Amino acid sequence: MANRFLTAFQNLFSGFKLSEYHTRFRATSRRLLETLALLENPDDSIFDNQIIAQAVMFRFRIGDGSCLTEYFEWASSTNLTSSAKYGPVMLLKTGSLVAHKLGAILAPRYGANGRKLTQNIILRSKTDPSNPD
Repeated sequence: MANRFLTAFQNLFSGFKLSEYHTRFRATSRRLLETLALLENPDDSIFDNQIIAQAVMFRFRIGDGSCLTEYFEWASSTNLTSSAKYGPVMLLKTGSLVAHKLGAILAPRYGANGRKLTQNIILRSKTDPSNPD
């Protein structure tokens, strides 16, 4: 039920109509990975959800398809404590997307100058003495 509520909330405020935001199976283009400020995102369970919000801001085409899913008790890594933290964070992140769209805040993750993967790779290759390039 909570995921359905969060998905409805995110659809309402992002302007997209996805069937699910929280399954963590994504396919992306190289252009998307090079454009988005992925290094501005947290390294945790909301990373993939943040990519969707960034793709919304950069007006990438987004779609989803259905897939058969079965949940088994032994395969689920989400417990009540982590779920209770995840929900409010999703609401706040969606709020920050809306605030950025309205110009109320300017978050680096939604801007063209945010830290990107390509910048990190280029910087590392220039400063790493073991890199022959």
